[in-house]
Amino acid sequence: MADSSFDIVSKVDHQEAENALNQAHKEVEQRYDFKGTGASIEWSGEAVLIKAGTEERAKAVLDVFQTKLIKRGISLKSLESGEPTPSGKEFRITSTLKDGISTENAKKIGKIIRDEGPKGVKSQIQGDELRVQSKSRDDLQEVMRLLRAADLDLDLQFINYR
Repeated sequence: MADSSFDIVSKVDHQEAENALNQAHKEVEQRYDFKGTGASIEWSGEAVLIKAGTEERAKAVLDVFQTKLIKRGISLKSLESGEPTPSGKEFRITSTLKDGISTENAKKIGKIIRDEGPKGVKSQIQGDELRVQSKSRDDLQEVMRLLRAADLDLDLQFINYR
């Protein structure tokens, strides 16, 4: 019998992120408490740039964006935001969406699987994802449960389960 396997990935649906940003932009444009504060949110290359007249307003715009991401099914573990930095007369927050599993995090996940997972389960790093193999499908499901329970700072998805 061939080994069963699945892949561990950390991907963000960019279309949903785009929709969340557009919804946040509309809300910032229309909300009364943002009128006249110079608050805005937009793409800046691969990053999201938030601008506002005060530090509190910039954080409020970030909060609106985070709410829209959650409603669209994107985990906040995928969003990396900096602190508000003054830039002239405005405050800016630069946020990025993390895509893929870094080598460092892949090694952490592999170590968790080796140390706490069932015996006979092998993990292998393949670029920005991890392949997990075992003869038993029950062991693979145990690994999935273990990783969901682990407190990792990234959003994991399990694909290609066969």
